[in-house]
This record gives sequence, C-alpha cells and structure tokens, in this order.
Amino acid sequence: MNAVLLSLAILFGLSMLRVHVVLAMLTAAVVGGLTGGLSIAHMLDVFGEGLKDNAGIALSYALLGAFAAGLTETGLPDKLVRGAVILVRGKDSSVNPRAAVRYLVLAAIAIIACMSQNAVPVHIAFIPVLIPPLLVLFDSLRIDRRAVACALTFGLITPYMLLPVGFGAIFHDVVAGNITKNGLPIDASMLPHAMFIPAIGMVAGLIIAIAFSYRKPREYTTAGSDDTFATDSPDSPNIENESPNNGTSFTTWAGLGAIAAMLAVQLSTGSMIYGAASGLVILLISRVVPWSRADRVLTDGMRSMAYIGFVMMSASGFGAVLRETGHIETLVKASVEAVGDNRAIAALLMLAIGLLVTLGIGSSFSTIPIIATVFVPLCIGLGFSPLATVALIGTAGALGDAGSPASDSTLGPTAGLNADGKHDHIWDTCVPTFLHYNVPLLIAGFIAAMVL
Repeated sequence: MNAVLLSLAILFGLSMLRVHVVLAMLTAAVVGGLTGGLSIAHMLDVFGEGLKDNAGIALSYALLGAFAAGLTETGLPDKLVRGAVILVRGKDSSVNPRAAVRYLVLAAIAIIACMSQNAVPVHIAFIPVLIPPLLVLFDSLRIDRRAVACALTFGLITPYMLLPVGFGAIFHDVVAGNITKNGLPIDASMLPHAMFIPAIGMVAGLIIAIAFSYRKPREYTTAGSDDTFATDSPDSPNIENESPNNGTSFTTWAGLGAIAAMLAVQLSTGSMIYGAASGLVILLISRVVPWSRADRVLTDGMRSMAYIGFVMMSASGFGAVLRETGHIETLVKASVEAVGDNRAIAALLMLAIGLLVTLGIGSSFSTIPIIATVFVPLCIGLGFSPLATVALIGTAGALGDAGSPASDSTLGPTAGLNADGKHDHIWDTCVPTFLHYNVPLLIAGFIAAMVL
C-alpha cells in the first residue's frame, strides 16, 4: 500500500466524519509514516522539523487576527456594514431585488479577493478584517455562505494561476524554473497563455456555484439578524465592541492610518508579520485600543486566527512525513510506467497525481518541485508541446488548492465565515470548493494539454 494514498484516505475520511482537521492530520501522518517504513522516533523528528516551515505563517495569522480585533475598536467595520446595507437595499425593494443584490455582493467579494493576490497582494489578510463584520449582512440577505466561500477561494487561486503579478509572479517563476531545471527550457511569460484555459475552468466553477448550486436563499437563524439590522436603528452599537470612543472621527482616521501603515509595511518588506505589527502599533499609540482593554482585545483577536496557524503548521509536518517516506516519488513513477505512450491517459493521471499531492500538503507552490522532476521528462517523451507541458504542470500544481483541508485558500474563508460559529470548514468550505473548482479545473487542464 502506498503511504501517500493511505494517509490521504485517512485524512479525508476522518475530516468527513467531522474529526478536527489537526487531529485528522496527526493520525494520517502517523499511519503514513509507519506504512512508509519510518520509525516512530524518526517520524516524530521529521514532523517536528516540518512544523518549523510554517511557524512564521502561524505568527503572521495570529497578528492579523489581533489587528482585525483592534480595527473593530475604530468602528470602521460597523460603518462598512451599515453603508453596504444602505447601498444594497435601497429605498425601494422592487428596484433592488434581493436576488440581484446577492449576486452583486458575491461578485464584489470575488473581485476583492482577486485584488488581494495582485493589485494589493495581502493574500488572506483582508478576510479577518472584512468578512466577520459582513456576516450579519449576509444573513440579512439570506446569502448561502458556501457561495461566499466559493467566491473567496476563486479570488485566492485564479489570479496567481493566470496573472504574472503579485503572488502570480512567484507561482509563474516557480513553475518555469522547475520545468527548465528538469530539461525543458521555458520562459515564465508562457504561463498566462498556457493557463488561460484552466482559468476558464475556474470561472465556470464560480458561475455554477453562485448561479446554480447555492443561488437559493439560506437561513442562518439568529435573533434580529434580518431586517432589524442597521437601517432600522442606525445608532445601535456593535455588541462585541465596548470601546467608549468607538466610531468617532478620530478613531475612524486612526483606523484608516493603521490600514495604510499595514499595507505599506507589508508591501515594502514582504512580511505579513511586520505589516500587522505596524498596524497594531498605530492603534495602540493612538489609544484607539485603550491600554486597559488592549490585552483582552488583542488576545481574543489572536485566538480567532490561531486555528489557521495550527492547521498550517500541522500540514507542514504532515507534508514533511509524506516526503520523507519517498512514496510520493514511488506513486509518480508507478503511474508513469502504467500509462505507456497514451498521451490522454498520461495527462489525466498527471493531473490526478497533482490533485492528490496538493490536497495532502495544502500548497500548490510546494507541489510543483515534487511533480516536475518526473512529469517534465514524461511530457517530453510523449511529445507534449512546451505550452502543453506548462499547462499540465501548472494545473497539476493548482489542483487541490481548492478543497484541501490544509490550504490557506480554504482556511482563510472558513476563519472569516465561521466567526459566529455557523460555518463548517469541511462541509461548507472544503467540499463546495473541491466540487466546483477541482472538477472543472481537471477538465480544463486536460483540454489545454490536448490542444496546446
């Protein structure tokens, strides 16, 4: 039994049974390591070393959570929600029907998520700031949060696949560099052309999700979550926001300054840690977060995002154990030998292996070096064109980013949408995004490999 297949089966099975994803990954790592011939002591050492790879990310997310909590003290999130409610409802419901408003909101969220990858490359940093305050608006409009999760995941993945800016520039360089290193010289400028058809698959998945699968209104019942919100009592306070100076002109400008500082520092240093820390410093120095409340506010904020950090660290350890077994390479080589010279079957198998690997380790960027070593010589031997090879490798890496329990493209949306405890990570984020993006991406990637 291949250790990779067995451990992934256990991971997905336990996750579907609503076992906590961290516990599921720990169990799957133990089973995979033992199946791969690792001793308990060696496996624990490898897992522990793997945890270090994402320790910085865990700290980044914790500080982002603290910054988001501090930002609520400025009243900006409340003002955003109230403005959005007034905008989308309008004075005449016949002019602004709720179905159209739901589509408008979902489209806006997808666009904002896309911008977070390139125009303002903050990745998931915007989610804990933007999404939790909007939950009451979603409930008021009876938006299915699975559609919101699909909109967010679309925006977190599609831009880096297609556009050579922001995180896309990194992804394109990783793909081009690994393909070149393994015997097929290409330029990163080929990626937009090669990944255009797979990106169409992502667009198709988004349309299906918001226009068909999750278009019906869905009730998330809480007292006063519908038409009693905001517009009926514009001065009603946020029950979680007890700051005495909340919503004043000074706190609003301080909040905007903190956001500007966070973005400027993050973009100039490339570090979410320093970006979030700089924003926190502004909020503390301006006394928007009073010293008497700072400890509780920031601790609560860190706790809200710590979940993502723990999962990402566990996923890093899990991926390290799978790589240490050597069974990823075994799986790839056995599959290569099985396809012979059938290009169609080879393309499907390469895409499927990329899907499995990315689902397991939770990172499309980390999948590329693993699969390129064997896939590039195979593509050359089977006569795939350079563009088709790029499409196969790029799509195989991106497959699984949506739907993976360990990917920040699913963990980020869940952290925002589950702020009130009404959104399940596996059934409301991972399963919907897996079905609506991996399936069309697999089909589109196969078409690209055949026609390019």
